[in-house]
Amino acid sequence: MNNATMYCVCTKNKTLPLIKNLGYVPVGLGNDKFSAEWIKDDTLENISFKNKYYGEYTFHYWFWKNIFPKVKDNHWIGFCAQRDYWSKKKKITENPNFKFNKERVPNVIRTNNIRLKDLVLEEIPIEWENFDTIIGNEHYMNNLKLSKLIKQGTWSLIRNPSALFKSKRNLRFHFDMWHGNGNLDKAIDLLDNSDREDFRKYTRQNVSFSRGNMFVCRSKKIISNFYNSIFPWLQRCEKIFGFNLENYGKTRIYAFLAERYLSYWFKKYTKPLLWPVIFYDINK
Repeated sequence: MNNATMYCVCTKNKTLPLIKNLGYVPVGLGNDKFSAEWIKDDTLENISFKNKYYGEYTFHYWFWKNIFPKVKDNHWIGFCAQRDYWSKKKKITENPNFKFNKERVPNVIRTNNIRLKDLVLEEIPIEWENFDTIIGNEHYMNNLKLSKLIKQGTWSLIRNPSALFKSKRNLRFHFDMWHGNGNLDKAIDLLDNSDREDFRKYTRQNVSFSRGNMFVCRSKKIISNFYNSIFPWLQRCEKIFGFNLENYGKTRIYAFLAERYLSYWFKKYTKPLLWPVIFYDINK
């Protein structure tokens, strides 16, 4: 990609040809046997032992500490993953082969009629030129079926009974439902003064966020400021949540906290362009 580097995080070595065909930098996380062509987060300065809990953020940390100092300003740096990619086009709903799932809007579900290369970003779009940051289109959390809401969110509903109404199922309620009642509030209490109450307000007033822990940015200052905000906060959160965590929703709590915070932070401190994210599972 001209004037851009896109890192793609994967957990399987077999996906290497697809990632290379896109011109992306392959990043291997997890325990699979990766070839030497992959970047791995367990070299140099790293926190790879936290990958089970931090997800892709162990690579973000590795990138920050080992690659970022060499990055030139005004060079687009982007991140995607083995199931989530930046769309080639701003508008993607016109293709009749796309199938949408209301609970995953605006992500596009893979069909057998479309190749990954036909969908995914390969050049920086001209629409990006007036922006320093790109984040994913809004992912709405309030489209859950009532049956699932009652089954999974009983205790969260007791804490916030107004969530019976769709418009009241905010980010705080959704986080309580899937990642432990009150855990988001506990984490927010550990934020710096400059962000604590703003982020608390964001989670209570919004029913959507930019999912996937993905962003593209061409400002070194912005990337540096984000990493200097997110990692000290997550480290403080470790003191109350630790690593002896049960089920996926709580084990990956640091990645889920970061996902909500990314959406808030880039909207507060930058002028972001929201861009479609495509769901295409290359492991299948």
